[in-house]
Amino acid sequence: MKISNSLSNSSTITGFILLGFPCPREGQILLFVLFSVVYLLTLMGNGSIICAVRWDQRLHTPMYILLANFSFLEICYVTSTVPNMLANFLSDAKVISFSGCFLQFYFFFSLGSTECFFLAIMAFDRYLAICWPLHYPTLMTGRLCTNLVVSCWVLGFLWFLIPIIITSQMSFCGSRIIDHFLCDPGPLMSLTCRKAPMVELVFSMLSPLPLIIPFLCIMCSYALVLRAVLKVPSAAGRRKAFSTCGSHLAVVSLFYGSVLVMYGSPTTDHEAGTQKIVTLFYSVVTPLLNPVIYSLRNKEMKKLRANLPHKEKKALGN
Repeated sequence: MKISNSLSNSSTITGFILLGFPCPREGQILLFVLFSVVYLLTLMGNGSIICAVRWDQRLHTPMYILLANFSFLEICYVTSTVPNMLANFLSDAKVISFSGCFLQFYFFFSLGSTECFFLAIMAFDRYLAICWPLHYPTLMTGRLCTNLVVSCWVLGFLWFLIPIIITSQMSFCGSRIIDHFLCDPGPLMSLTCRKAPMVELVFSMLSPLPLIIPFLCIMCSYALVLRAVLKVPSAAGRRKAFSTCGSHLAVVSLFYGSVLVMYGSPTTDHEAGTQKIVTLFYSVVTPLLNPVIYSLRNKEMKKLRANLPHKEKKALGN
């Protein structure tokens, strides 16, 4: 591999070196094939949900409109990292440009923040549907649904804008090696020529908020849902109410479980290998599993799959 040559002459590098998953050439090719398949399956699964909601009038409800937007978000989220990771598997230098690194940094964390906000409004939608069933059509209108979706995208992309601009103006020294498969703030900040306490403080204050605030909203929504469901007299009614939340709770558990392991542990210094695996789980594996979870657990999706040709059934997770 040519990385060693690049390391010894790091002053000529115009960007950063993403080490990714160091292994022999054969292993790099195997990883390239594996992640290419995962990426294609993710695009197919989430794309199938978008097409199903777009074409089937029965799915033109706030719940599925939010789901279609969430699936589009998952496609964008996985695309912010995987194509560059695939290119690095086949590259000897594994260099990412300065602007490319910060663009990836910005889009990855902005899309991650947007996903947190989306999970919160999807929980809010389930709260309205279960706790206010008779008023749900008048409360969750098309206009409100659109406003919530737009708010998630705008807020998610504005959140990290100022910290990213400030960080990109800093000077970086040394080997410029990032022991990760993406431009993560921790390794980036360790490569700065001078410590910047104010920038680190801004990051430490802003970064957890898109995780904590939506998570608290999700917990509050489901606490109210649980209280309402427990008041339902029949067991069948309780099962039906819980089934409408099951897929969303599964997705929330997958995403927040891995993110909290990464950013919510008492120590912020993780081993590089652990950091890569956990990041890989919530950035690549979760977007792959989400369409499977939703298509298998939702009754409308099951009915739709029953009427689809064989190839389209497979794309929806059959």
